[in-house]
Amino acid sequence: MSGDNEGLPGLLHAIERLEPDLETTGDHTLTLRAAALRERARRDARSPDDLLPEAFALVREAARRTIGLRPFDVQIAGGLALHHGKVVEMQTGEGKTLAAVAPAFLNALTGRGVHILTFNDYLARRDAEWMGPVYELLGCDVGHVQEGMPGDERRRAYRRDVTYLTAKGAGFDVLRDGLCLEPDEQVHRALHFALVDEADSTLIDEARIPLVIAGAVEERGIGLPRIAEIVRTLRRGDDFDTDEYAHNIFLTERGAEAVERRLACRNLFAAANVNVLAAVRNALHAEHLLRRDVDYIVRAGAVELVDGFTGRVADRRQWPDGLQAAVEAKEGLRLGSDGRILGSVTLQHFLRLYPRLCGMTATAVSARDELREMYALDVEVVPPNRPCLRDDRPDLIFTHREARDQALIEDIVTTHATGRPILVGTASVAESEGLAARLSRKGMAVQVLNAKNDEHEAAIVAEAGALGAVTISTNMAGRGTDIRLGGARETDRERVVELGGLYVVGTHRHESVRIDRQLRGRAGRQGDPGSSRFCVSLDDDLLRRYGIERLVPKGAMPDRVMTPIESRVVRREVERAQRIVDGECFDVRRRLYRYSEIVENQRKSIHAWRQAVLEDTADLDVLRRRGGERWDRIVADLGPGKAHDIERRLTLLVIDRAWSQYLTDMQSVRDEAHLVTLVGKEPLAEFFRTAIHSYPRLIERIEDEIVETFATLEIGPDGVNWQATGLRGPSATWTYLVSDDVFGSNLFRGLANRPGIGLWATLLLGPVLFVWGLALHWQRFRKRRSDG
Repeated sequence: MSGDNEGLPGLLHAIERLEPDLETTGDHTLTLRAAALRERARRDARSPDDLLPEAFALVREAARRTIGLRPFDVQIAGGLALHHGKVVEMQTGEGKTLAAVAPAFLNALTGRGVHILTFNDYLARRDAEWMGPVYELLGCDVGHVQEGMPGDERRRAYRRDVTYLTAKGAGFDVLRDGLCLEPDEQVHRALHFALVDEADSTLIDEARIPLVIAGAVEERGIGLPRIAEIVRTLRRGDDFDTDEYAHNIFLTERGAEAVERRLACRNLFAAANVNVLAAVRNALHAEHLLRRDVDYIVRAGAVELVDGFTGRVADRRQWPDGLQAAVEAKEGLRLGSDGRILGSVTLQHFLRLYPRLCGMTATAVSARDELREMYALDVEVVPPNRPCLRDDRPDLIFTHREARDQALIEDIVTTHATGRPILVGTASVAESEGLAARLSRKGMAVQVLNAKNDEHEAAIVAEAGALGAVTISTNMAGRGTDIRLGGARETDRERVVELGGLYVVGTHRHESVRIDRQLRGRAGRQGDPGSSRFCVSLDDDLLRRYGIERLVPKGAMPDRVMTPIESRVVRREVERAQRIVDGECFDVRRRLYRYSEIVENQRKSIHAWRQAVLEDTADLDVLRRRGGERWDRIVADLGPGKAHDIERRLTLLVIDRAWSQYLTDMQSVRDEAHLVTLVGKEPLAEFFRTAIHSYPRLIERIEDEIVETFATLEIGPDGVNWQATGLRGPSATWTYLVSDDVFGSNLFRGLANRPGIGLWATLLLGPVLFVWGLALHWQRFRKRRSDG
């Protein structure tokens, strides 16, 4: 076991030394010993480390009695590393769910609560119910939070000693709590300790995604269906074109004239038409760059985004700045509402709010540097309980997809004939369904696991190791269910073992080697046999996007053939392309973190002030200082108590309204920050400068608005009719996540990552950037007017 945990052997010995005594006690005595431990933790306020051996020993014995599983030494070692604030790498199938119980129990003894953050609601419910008997025998109450759960049930779940839920769910509840007008409406208590399952997916892959709470519905005034219809008739090369990697799309002169003619808007690039220009650009992007069943699916009359890392529906996620509406118009669906953003926080910043944070995953080592830089978390590798026997075979590399697909089909058919179970990892919903159709035509029964049937995923994954099973999945990250050889009940286990165990095949390389490792890790669990292989085509999206033709030296690129390529140079450059994109993704996450860091610090400051006002611990003196005679009269007529309540509620509502406006303004500044590169300035520095100067003005504006609004309030003998003031807060709110991946690697984002772009870019791109920035600015301006 790696890391600096030098006391591990001693701790393991201390835990084992307690086992014989605990094994002879009755259940009631075990519960009493746990209660005594809890009393010591709360009375003495001692470090949990002092109670660690007994707490871990109690959990080990309770697990043996209640669920029939005695944690192995490696699971105890993983639990120790989690308690000490590490990200623990344990291979798939090594029992991470059980390993989390001991550190959760230990840290719950103080009564401040522990959150175990799972990848989805199903896993939260499953793990809480599965591990529940262990906690309950030790007198520790456990709960779980689910999407759609009423506020009072959520509040009770958060008051449990241990709560299982998703990171997104916990973050959304923080945002909702930030809009409450009474303390007892809030569901969270002070955050204490979080243990993140699938830590690399949550802490890295999804870390930059903003969680948003919105309200105050905004009606769209532009004819998006009409624009979608027009864009559908435009021809590539004549009316529009894209950049080299199809990240950006733009109208040609002929295309602009065609749009102007059809919309009867004369000059599309005139200032009066910038909102129309933005809508046309979004419609082009939706029609020609976003692919149904690859980037999104349509289900139950709604557009649902597909997460590129997991291949599953990205729950409640939408694209920003009108692109979501453009896709809805493309698909002929009822247009949703953007609403007004009331609050926002990235998952990364939300998770950093926990004073104590740790995590576990099967793939952490390759993310070691990023975890340390972004979260100050070290990685601890826990060896498997049994040696891994999986055979990870070299990639098969083909010149083109047709050759790859033909070889893939032949390999699957040949392997299936032996009865050996096969798991195929594909790149998209469309690819998974296309491959399944081709195999079905050959008489094979195929199970498909993708974004269209994710509600059945647990049952599908559980049977993926059955004799003769063929399972096709978009991705295995976060699936949360072990693949047992012989099926869920392991009825044909010995036969499958003789055949070599599960055979995992990947149809492409992912942007991160961690995702590849997650797929490989489905084979060879707990010492089982198994093998894995990736079949790669040189025209795969990843390799084309990052220029495999330029990476491979001239003369080394093979001719188009149907057989695998035997070239060390090509193999080396394929691996290099993946490293390049992995590094670029890290750079983007680092850059986006820096953009959001200063606003997050301001959010925390505003939230602390608002929370103090909510809990009535803040010194409210604005109206006493600036309310004039009217304030003195209100205090005299209603009494100091009621007058104070009016100022308190008014302050909360004004803070919320001003902060919402500030978020809109800063998003506009960020969207247009790349324009400063045209004059040789660095976007991030300019954004920081604007944010630093804007925040004091925000505080001043809040105070001014409190005074101005108070002057117009209708105050009667019973106080304020808040319904009539328009300051009662939003009548309805909803939460969603903003997906910025769709613009994540485009030209404009790339420009924003550079300190200067030079004369050539100024001359060639200046007009394009100006109009694009103006269109965004106009959209923001219209949104502010509508929200106001």
